[in-house]
Amino acid sequence: MAESLNPQEKRRNLSSLASSTGSLTEELQCYICLDVFTDPVSTPCGHNFCKMCLKKCWDNSHDYSCPICKESFKQKPKLKVNTTIREVVDHYKKKNHLEMPAVLCDICTETKQKALKSCPTCQSSFCEAHLERHLRVPGLKQHRLIDPVKSLQDHLCQKHDRPLELFCRDDQTCVCVICTVTKHKTHNNVPVEQESEVKRSQLIKTQTDVQQMIQDRMKKIEQIQHSVKLRKKNTEKEKADSVELFTSLICSIERCQSELLEVMEKKQKAAENQAGELIKELEQEITELERRNTELEQLSHTEDHLHLLQIYPSLCSPLDTKIWAGICINTCVSVETLRRALTQLQKTLDEKLSQTVLKRLQQYAVDVTLDPDTAHPELILSEDGKKVRHGNIKQYCPDSHKRFDKYMIVLGNEGFSSGRFYFEVQVKGKTQWNLGVARESINRKGTLNLCPESGNWTLWQSNAKEYKACESSPVSLSLNVKLQKVGVFVDYEEGLVSFYDVESRSHIYSFTGQSFTDKLYPYFSPWTNGAGKNSAPLIISPVNYNE
Repeated sequence: MAESLNPQEKRRNLSSLASSTGSLTEELQCYICLDVFTDPVSTPCGHNFCKMCLKKCWDNSHDYSCPICKESFKQKPKLKVNTTIREVVDHYKKKNHLEMPAVLCDICTETKQKALKSCPTCQSSFCEAHLERHLRVPGLKQHRLIDPVKSLQDHLCQKHDRPLELFCRDDQTCVCVICTVTKHKTHNNVPVEQESEVKRSQLIKTQTDVQQMIQDRMKKIEQIQHSVKLRKKNTEKEKADSVELFTSLICSIERCQSELLEVMEKKQKAAENQAGELIKELEQEITELERRNTELEQLSHTEDHLHLLQIYPSLCSPLDTKIWAGICINTCVSVETLRRALTQLQKTLDEKLSQTVLKRLQQYAVDVTLDPDTAHPELILSEDGKKVRHGNIKQYCPDSHKRFDKYMIVLGNEGFSSGRFYFEVQVKGKTQWNLGVARESINRKGTLNLCPESGNWTLWQSNAKEYKACESSPVSLSLNVKLQKVGVFVDYEEGLVSFYDVESRSHIYSFTGQSFTDKLYPYFSPWTNGAGKNSAPLIISPVNYNE
């Protein structure tokens, strides 16, 4: 069995069928009017006719039978438009540029004139001359006239055969007068003209909305196209930077390899020179020992007893020779040499990687200024909004839901709900501070925990030299140098907050796998001034791309 087609596939097939050739004219022709179908309907026997043609044929007959095969039907079949054939007809007419035939006057007996109006009550269309009675006779003047249509049957109630003059708002359907006193008696029924105006205004609004949606989507297409172009541009730059980075890394690796091989060669030559010296020394001792051995051999055969006793002490005294048992040449290449070389290479690669990464992150630098409406009353902000320090004295500040009232905190003016951003803060001269980013809904009144669960992602310096990442369980950081300037980078979609030592251009710590929903704001806390020991301000520094 063939698979069922969805509506779109059916329409495509119908369109293809109707546009294939002009040979469909006979198949789409009504047997009664010999014209292309208008509102085609199908009889139970399977033949097709124009709806009005078949209705008139049956209205003038005493039985209901098919005009083609003459099959009779006991009851008058309910005629419903065959939508499949109608779609074929519509495609056929469009393909062959056929205009819909004009509605003609039903009263004209000789030359049919073009109808000016149709009357659903009379089920007839009238030209200008025959319309005159509807405009003059009181009874006919009550009839509702509409623009000319061929399918006047569609304007009649199928149950009561009366004009559909009213609209039932409860059931959202057109009804006749009789319907309003039977099934729709208690419903909200209004004239079709009144409801039509309501629907027309709704259509206009819907059309306006649709047009706006079209405009929005066209703008979105432009945005996507622009994003693709920008992405391509950025990709080309990234590719060029990557080639430059890897070329530099390859050079570093090759230099490291060359230096390692040179060290190995030097050590090999040193080992060979050492071996040569040892062999020379051994050969000299062998010569001396062979000479002594010859003298001893001669003395052992002498017959002169007195001579043997006299020379014995000098020949049997120990020779001045080295003890060679513990002396050897190491046949293994020093692993320590390789380890040191690889450690140095790793350090070089890390430095280059950190420098390259930080350089790229600095491209997302934003101009951050402090928001005085969020600052704790004891904090003093510079006029340009770039510095904050603890002032010891509580200033008068209008209270608001934005202001922190317990901790020495101030946020940046601008929040970010997408994309990437980066800023740098000078912490030089301070013994305590806390900085990073915080979500807009962070608690500003009362107790606040320093951790992501409380809506802040920060780095903390305490006791002058201790650094911690403020996770749920603080993470102690081992840094080689005291921080002077800190870079903060955020990738909203990636859920990433990273901190960098700007001076050494090295990575400090990253919060990863976060899920951001609120706006994120730059977060600054200079802490208290600690009796002057921590009086230096936190300073938002301009990003120097050439460092």
